[in-house]
Amino acid sequence: MAMSAMSPSTGKSESTMNIREAEPRCTVQIHLSDGRTLEGPTHTPLADFMAVAYPAPAPDQPQRYPVVAALVGGELEELAFRVTRDVDVLPIDTRSTDGLRIYQRSMLFVLVVAVRELYPEARVMVDHSVTLGGFFCQVLGRERFAPDELEAISQRMREIVAACEPITKVRLATEEALRLFSAQGYDDKVRLLAYRQDSHTNVYSLRGVLDYFYGYMLPDTGALNGFELVDHAPGMILRFTGDHHLLPLHSHDAYPKLMSVFREYGEWLRILGIEDVGSLNQAVDQDGLQREALVSEALHEKRLAEIADEITGRPDVRIVLVAGPSSSGKTTFSKRLAIQLLVNGARPFALALDDYFVDRERTPRDEDGEYDFESLEAVDRGLFVSQLRALMAGEEVALQHYDFGAGVSAPGRVVRLPADAIIIVEGIHGLNPRLVEGLPPESIYRIYASALTQLNLDHHNRVSTTDTRLLRRIVRDAQYRNYSAQATIARWPSVRRGEERNIFPYQEHADVMFNTALVYELSVLKSYAEPLLRTVPHGTMEWVEARRLLSFLRWFRPCDVDLAPPNSLLREFIGGSSLRDLAL
Repeated sequence: MAMSAMSPSTGKSESTMNIREAEPRCTVQIHLSDGRTLEGPTHTPLADFMAVAYPAPAPDQPQRYPVVAALVGGELEELAFRVTRDVDVLPIDTRSTDGLRIYQRSMLFVLVVAVRELYPEARVMVDHSVTLGGFFCQVLGRERFAPDELEAISQRMREIVAACEPITKVRLATEEALRLFSAQGYDDKVRLLAYRQDSHTNVYSLRGVLDYFYGYMLPDTGALNGFELVDHAPGMILRFTGDHHLLPLHSHDAYPKLMSVFREYGEWLRILGIEDVGSLNQAVDQDGLQREALVSEALHEKRLAEIADEITGRPDVRIVLVAGPSSSGKTTFSKRLAIQLLVNGARPFALALDDYFVDRERTPRDEDGEYDFESLEAVDRGLFVSQLRALMAGEEVALQHYDFGAGVSAPGRVVRLPADAIIIVEGIHGLNPRLVEGLPPESIYRIYASALTQLNLDHHNRVSTTDTRLLRRIVRDAQYRNYSAQATIARWPSVRRGEERNIFPYQEHADVMFNTALVYELSVLKSYAEPLLRTVPHGTMEWVEARRLLSFLRWFRPCDVDLAPPNSLLREFIGGSSLRDLAL
């Protein structure tokens, strides 16, 4: 090993000669991802460093995405975090999923406080998200707000934002938090915290209102802007807009079919007596969720039968297109639908849209130069439509088969379908009218399938439908694709971008929507997902998401995985499906 050169006069190495006594430093340095270093007093809030690093632009300059949190030494921290040592800091703004959650959560707290101040008899309950930009909320304790009342609430929210009111984290003993929320009549939070494993709970305070929120908050209301309250029976929509802060959100449009599915799922929960995760956990303790699982599966079967009846009740329908975002259970849904069609005397035939990919050299590329397999232009639509037309005409067709390894397609098996065959096609573009241009509209029936859960932690903390699907995918990828949880999490943002571009804009084109969510599934997935999430290496970007999901799953009591019957949609992810090798 090389040694430092020795000084002939002192006999010390050159490196040790540079060491000297010093006064203890009372400052800390943060090293930003862009190469800059900032120094300030020890215990300086992260918000102060970010204000210096990213000052608000002048009125005549373009607005930037607001920084709402940061990765500090690889850990996600809110802006109220006080820096006590030299660290590497990666700012998090509202372009990221974590940043967007913090922003929306903080805005929701402002809504809760504004309603509490103006209409103390009312309670806000967040039902579910709305596509690309907001939350649908209902009001408990009184009639829904009239338009002039919504305007009054909006005005109070704007006043709270303009006052830059502090949002303060308060650490309470869990027993104290239980007493606090019990005294305020928050039965939903009492049910939730009754199963909390930690001795202490963090709550947040805004203008004297204490509330529990799952996840971080902004340190004050000053960065919140760009919102409106929209009257939407039977409640209201807190809509986020991007006019001032350039949030990556789009305007909320009317989604009547999607909203109807959410309301239907809410009715299912009421049938089961499940109001929130707290009552779900109570059901685990009472009967192990056996009743809830049986009813959930029966509701799926009933809805599948209704859809099959509607399809066979339309004699002109020859093609059923099934689309939905990743990990929605589309494959199992399509097979169970085929079985119901057989019951009705129809002859279902499965056709894979993936076999109609163009050759790799013709595949379009995305903005990063990577192959964009989720683009509609990656599908040979001309060939797909011509073969569908030939199949419907009873002609003999050599179907396509795509070799994913070689990236080329070739003729596959030769088939001739009977005149009464119903072709079931599963693929992400099924709702896009351009996919089947030229075919008779009356011959096509479109189905949107997705896990649209309405089961929330409590009235103010929703369970994200995206989180449910991500947990499904993590479990399935490990089970069948030999992908680690880290690899699945790393791919997820790209998957989500593809969904927002190619699936969500076409939801309302569906003839019917099928909700693949099961009320008991997170209690089952917990046992599968937790060990996989713990394998994600600490210090990686994926660890931040893995830790959040682990924290989320701690709220759920596990149940017996055998509650899921062999034909359950859940079996597509956890394994043991009786439909996996079913050929149609």
